[in-house]
Amino acid sequence: MLQLLAVFINVLAPVFIILGIAYVATRQLRLEGRTLSRLAYYVLTPAFVFHLISTARIEAALATRMVAFITLVYAGSVMIAFAVARLLRRGRKMTAAYMMIAAFGNVGNFGLPISQFAQGGEALLPATVYFLANLIFAFVLCVMLANSGRGSPARALAQVVRTPSLIALVPALLVNAAGVQLPAFATRAIELLAVAMIAIMLIALGAQFANAGIPRISFDMLMAAGIRLVSGPLLAFALVGFFDLPTLERNVGILQASMPAAVLVSIIAMENDVLPEFVTATVLFSNLASVVTLSLVLAAL
Repeated sequence: MLQLLAVFINVLAPVFIILGIAYVATRQLRLEGRTLSRLAYYVLTPAFVFHLISTARIEAALATRMVAFITLVYAGSVMIAFAVARLLRRGRKMTAAYMMIAAFGNVGNFGLPISQFAQGGEALLPATVYFLANLIFAFVLCVMLANSGRGSPARALAQVVRTPSLIALVPALLVNAAGVQLPAFATRAIELLAVAMIAIMLIALGAQFANAGIPRISFDMLMAAGIRLVSGPLLAFALVGFFDLPTLERNVGILQASMPAAVLVSIIAMENDVLPEFVTATVLFSNLASVVTLSLVLAAL
């Protein structure tokens, strides 16, 4: 019990304190969660990815094993979500909602700061690799699921190609491979934007929670959120031994596999009319409930 309390105070409490401050500030100052999210999504996250990847030193073989591990874990969660939804005889849209929630972890807003607080500053690089891997997998799958029955897998691929973080990844890899030294004014500007990303992402998440209101609990919400929060860590612990990952990459990978549902799932649901109120409420609930599951995962690590 004391270990769980220490984990919560030292790792999770800072994240939830910032969320709480953002929640109160949104209520008092009427902050626009969408504006903050767009700033993080289109400006700060690409700067963060470029800054980290352009200077990273990571073996291609190790990165491949990391991507394979996190993708397999999230794919397993999606298959469990599909099986549960079918057993419950849910319709197409609800089944798609279950699978979307399972597919997309909050590996950015939550995963990056929690990995950093739990494993130290060096954890940001593997956490970012896992973040990008899940972003690609989940974006393609969620958009395809949201458009199932209407056809257009090309739309999913087009949206992925236009994702700002992935656009920033290409020049970052080129700069890294060529060993290019960017001028100081450019590196300092990019670094300042990168440093701001985690704080702004958490504030944006808190603002979105404040604007969404208190979710109404339902059986489907508990099931969908439970699949995301429970299947991720269980599959991660079960499968990680097959990928021969170093300790840091192992621990960060398990953490990123254990994250609650991402806010981007609710945005995709809204854009494609896939039970947006249910998905948004489940995303909010899973993030609040993750204080328990993440504490257990952190204690196990």
